[in-house]
Amino acid sequence: MSLKIRLARGGAKKRPYYNIVVADSRMPRDGRFIEKIGHYNPLLAKTDENRIQYNEERIKHWLSVGARPTDRVARFLAANDLVKWKHGNNPNKGKPGEKAQEREQEKKDKAEAAKAAAEEAKNAPAEEPAAEETPAEASAGDASEEAKSE
Repeated sequence: MSLKIRLARGGAKKRPYYNIVVADSRMPRDGRFIEKIGHYNPLLAKTDENRIQYNEERIKHWLSVGARPTDRVARFLAANDLVKWKHGNNPNKGKPGEKAQEREQEKKDKAEAAKAAAEEAKNAPAEEPAAEETPAEASAGDASEEAKSE
């Protein structure tokens, strides 16, 4: 059985309050636990002494029997040198998902195609506009064609 020292959420909606508990790692976050060993209230100021409280003696006991703290709890415990906490690094966390990357690539392709088309139009030799007849010339031309055909 793998033991975890972790947070179990309590409190109302948008008013979080966490209990620091020892639980089997297979149990749900707010589910069954072995022992409650402290609490954490994130709504209090960081300088408030009641923000994080735990039974240091029980934590040392559970650490000695093999319980592993979660990252957040390890941060709390590292403040009193109960465990060594090292900042994690996940460079992939900030990357967009697969679909978002595909959409971004399509945008880039469209922008490049539009830019290429603009360059092509700019560099193409200027074509002379076709001479268009005025409506008066067109009707006169039609009359002269009818006369020739008769």
